[in-house]
Amino acid sequence: MGAWYDEILMEFRENKGSIYAILVLLFVTIGIWYAVLLENPNRELTVAFLDIGQGDAIYIEAPNGNQALIDGGNGKTVLAALGEVMPLYDRSIDVVIGTHPDQDHIGGLPFVLEKYEVGTFFDPGVQKKLGSYDALLSAVREKHVTYVHARRGQKIILDDGVFLTILFPDRNLPFVETNTASIVAKLSYGKTSFLFTGDSPKNIEHYLITLDAAALDTDVLKVGHHGSHTSSGEKFLKAVSPTIAAISAGKNNRYGHPHKEVLAGLAAIGANVLKTYERGTIVLFSDGSKIGLK
Repeated sequence: MGAWYDEILMEFRENKGSIYAILVLLFVTIGIWYAVLLENPNRELTVAFLDIGQGDAIYIEAPNGNQALIDGGNGKTVLAALGEVMPLYDRSIDVVIGTHPDQDHIGGLPFVLEKYEVGTFFDPGVQKKLGSYDALLSAVREKHVTYVHARRGQKIILDDGVFLTILFPDRNLPFVETNTASIVAKLSYGKTSFLFTGDSPKNIEHYLITLDAAALDTDVLKVGHHGSHTSSGEKFLKAVSPTIAAISAGKNNRYGHPHKEVLAGLAAIGANVLKTYERGTIVLFSDGSKIGLK
């Protein structure tokens, strides 16, 4: 190819260490700019109802980048789902909440704790000898994650004006049925809000109404118990009066979720019903004044 090519090849061989260093620096610079471009310049809150089959997993990212995960589905599926909504370089989650110790809600959380550095873990404090729950608590201890029992009135601050308020449990419930102990939490950002109910049954919904019905008024409802008729009572749905209702359930699941009674109740209040088994992962965003669908 000529003398010029030989000279370039010789220079590369003599200075390949420097060239490798330049290439590494170039890749690091590209990574930094990639991270900067992925930041949220519009001050948007993201809430993603992950498509993990029959179960719950909700990913929250505040405008400043702080993150929370509510439940983790049944197994490793949650990792792939998180990979679709989190930046590739991100290996930490600030807050993880296990609403109650049922397999379809916390079965995937030990894998989350294994892959991600988690700051704080919340659960209702139910004392149940369940294999998946034992594995989760073992992972919390091994990873030295701060462990907190969720109680009514606690606020989890994710960003300026972005916070999760615990509405239930309001007391220690060590030996109750697991669904009954489900953590109920409300996410607020400006004029917008989201209500997460785990698998709370109708008797807890009624109790929450008696405590403070006004606090239940919410733009987006994560429909309780995957749309089971054991949740989503008529009075509760009227109190919440959501514009959007998200149902996380597996396609053709053996439970028949969501039940027709619940769908009818949601239709009666005019909610736009979004289902993970139809749409896949449902990603909503809020700028503090309105909620949109991505």
